Amino acid sequence: MILASAGLPEGVDLGATIWILAVIFLVTVALRALPFAALRFMRESNLVAWLGLAMPAGVMTILVVYALAGGMGAPGGAWALGLGLAFTVALHLWKRSASLSILLGTLFYLVLVNWVF
Repeated sequence: MILASAGLPEGVDLGATIWILAVIFLVTVALRALPFAALRFMRESNLVAWLGLAMPAGVMTILVVYALAGGMGAPGGAWALGLGLAFTVALHLWKRSASLSILLGTLFYLVLVNWVF
């Protein structure tokens, strides 16, 4: 084989490494595709419909709790948290888009923490 060692440590076989990586790749792809394949059978499910309604609020709640629990020690502390929360709430009340509020609110908070304070 041309790439017999390929920079691998002594005693590590390139063929075995490629096989292991191929199996890992296939398992990862299968695990990521499985929910979408299963969703086809649950389209009419009341649980899936409820999750579609509840998940955006749940994600926003988790982000707020995470920020409040760990953000006080971050640069800007309470100021960055307060401004980020106010921006996210105002944006959500204005646009009524959970995805936009989560994305831009998180981005605004990250900008505050990393570049302003």
